[in-house]
Amino acid sequence: MNAEEMKTRTKEFAKDIINLCRKLPNNREGRLIGNQVFKSGTSVAANYRAACRGRSKAEFIAKLGIVEEEADETLFWLEIIEEMNIYDPSSVDSLMQECDEIIAIMVSSVKTAKQTRKQT
Repeated sequence: MNAEEMKTRTKEFAKDIINLCRKLPNNREGRLIGNQVFKSGTSVAANYRAACRGRSKAEFIAKLGIVEEEADETLFWLEIIEEMNIYDPSSVDSLMQECDEIIAIMVSSVKTAKQTRKQT
């Protein structure tokens, strides 16, 4: 997957997170958890775009690390939503799977970028 495809994928993920947040219950837990998952879930795409604009390999690696952290936080909040039955678990499952895949891609990308940096 190239950078443009990953930009699109993370942007779609952010839009899916926004749509989920629109459907969460309008009570204290729905609003608070919704705010958290909204921030971290949309941050995945924003920080990936920033990583692609990195001025150096070190900056690129650091920004990808932020993407990984934000995706992991998003996964945490999605797990809470599912485990606490805040929203339909079957609707959250696909978001959790996509989030897991994004995390795996970021881990692999950081590893590859670090290896190529050592070779230069």
